[in-house]
This record gives sequence, C-alpha cells and structure tokens, in this order.
Amino acid sequence: MNTAPTILSPTLRRATVDDAGAVSSLGARTFTETFAHLYPTQDLETFLAYAYGLERTRRDLADPDKATWLLELDDEAIGYATAGPCGLPHDAVKPGDGELYRIYVLKAFQGGGRGSLLLKTALDWLEKDGPRPLWIGVWSENFGAQKLYESKGFEKVGEYHFPVGETRDLEFILRRG
Repeated sequence: MNTAPTILSPTLRRATVDDAGAVSSLGARTFTETFAHLYPTQDLETFLAYAYGLERTRRDLADPDKATWLLELDDEAIGYATAGPCGLPHDAVKPGDGELYRIYVLKAFQGGGRGSLLLKTALDWLEKDGPRPLWIGVWSENFGAQKLYESKGFEKVGEYHFPVGETRDLEFILRRG
C-alpha cells in the first residue's frame, strides 16, 4: 500500500475575462507580498487600485493584443504572467515590439521553476510569429529577476521612474533582440 503523499503539479492556462477577479486579486496580493514594505500606505493603495483594479483587469483580458496565463495548483491561482505590445518609455521602442508586463508567483509557491515556466510561456507567445524585439521593465533592486532575464538574453538599455502613488521607483529597461 502506497502511503506517500500526493504531490500536485501546477497547471498553466490562458486566462479569460471570466478570470478577471482571480487575476486582479492575485496581482494585488503578490505585489503587496513582495513590495508593500517599500511604500507609504496611501501610495500602495493608490497603485493597487489603479494597476490591479477589476475593470482594468477585465479590459486587459479582453484585449486581443495582450495575453495572461494563470498558474494554478488544486484550482487555486498561485501565479500569473501578462504580455503584450511594448509600452515602455524608450526611444528605440517600435510598433510590433513586445513586452513582458508582469510575472508574479505567490511567495509560498516560489521555486521549483514556476516563474521560469511563466516566463517561457510569455516569451514564446510574444514570439509566436517569429523573433522580434522584446522588452521588460524591472525594479532596479530586483537583482534575482535581473539575473534571470539576463540569462534569457535581455540587456539593460535604459532607465525610468515607475510611479507607485507619489513614490517613484528606479526601473531598468531591458531588451532582447
């Protein structure tokens, strides 16, 4: 008789507009888990309402030029990635360039290649019609993400200040291709 515990593997699927509540909630939760300690409460609340609001999330999920993937474990959303047309403030961005907007995994589920799976899925989708310039904005002090993106061929090509409420974070602009 096998008494070993069952280890569930996460599933990855393309999110739909019906997933807006889960994506919105997961986005706010993962951002808060990772970055809340950096911001005054009012700045954090303002940003969360803007960036992860339900209506904005619905619009993003309905946009045919964007894609979001949910990583689920036992029917619970534990991570996601979102990609689409590049909107970063850099003079070299051209129409047709792609951008990885977000890649988040809840802290309790980080490790084991989950973030890498989301990243690969998003990058593959961005280049589904062939290679093209791809962009990522990453917080200047997120050294782990920078190292991961560098291993995927991304190089720093610029900087900008990313608003979180009244706070402005130094972000690095990375490009591949």
